[in-house]
Amino acid sequence: MPWVLWPPAICALALVVLPVVGLLVRSDLTRFPSLITSTSSLNALKLSLLTAGLSTVACVLLGVPLAVVLARSRARGVRVLRAVVLLPLVLPPVVGGLALLYLLGRKGFLGILVTTLTGEQVPFTTAAVVIAQTFVAMPFLVVSLEGALRGAGDRYERVAATLGARPWTVFRRVTLPLLLPALGSGIVLSFARALGEFGATITFAGSLEGVTRTLPLEVYTQAEVDVDSAVALALLLILVAVAVIALARPRALEGVRS
Repeated sequence: MPWVLWPPAICALALVVLPVVGLLVRSDLTRFPSLITSTSSLNALKLSLLTAGLSTVACVLLGVPLAVVLARSRARGVRVLRAVVLLPLVLPPVVGGLALLYLLGRKGFLGILVTTLTGEQVPFTTAAVVIAQTFVAMPFLVVSLEGALRGAGDRYERVAATLGARPWTVFRRVTLPLLLPALGSGIVLSFARALGEFGATITFAGSLEGVTRTLPLEVYTQAEVDVDSAVALALLLILVAVAVIALARPRALEGVRS
């Protein structure tokens, strides 16, 4: 390995690690267990895990077909469609929350339809949290899957089609197996992104304890009244995210062949 790569690599690592070290130095470890086991903290953690899990399922159900369409379709305008799909990656989350609010809110054209049909409103509910998390997390899954499909090419699918396999059979028996390694990494990235979502959630769903106040929102709330509690919850969020990535990350991502 060229030695010239080490200095920037160390700087990059420091940029990620040192802020976490700063939290550790600032935290009151003697009060850590009591701070993270308060009722509001546990409610926020449970809600975060629940909504992140639901939004990840939604990302898979919606993102897998979308990624296949983007990777395999030769229709005109696919490039524009791809740019629109990836828009949440570059939009400030608060802007995404506002967009969802004016779409599904009380005066949004889709929100009016939902209220008319169900009598319920979407904003400031747990469902709004899941929608916001799905909005910001799904592009991570789509990017992973589309890149994997483009890298693998379509020769296997073409061979299956020439042998008489129907499109659904090709998708189920050829395309999906090609997606599995990338699907695993995409799921982990989507879950981790949903777990840490803040801006779109607070704008579209608000911060109601037990209903929409996820762990990032609880950190923000506690930062205004109890800094020690906010730091402890921030460390808890980091620990959960690291555990999710370390335990669920596929071996294929690390270049390990079983």
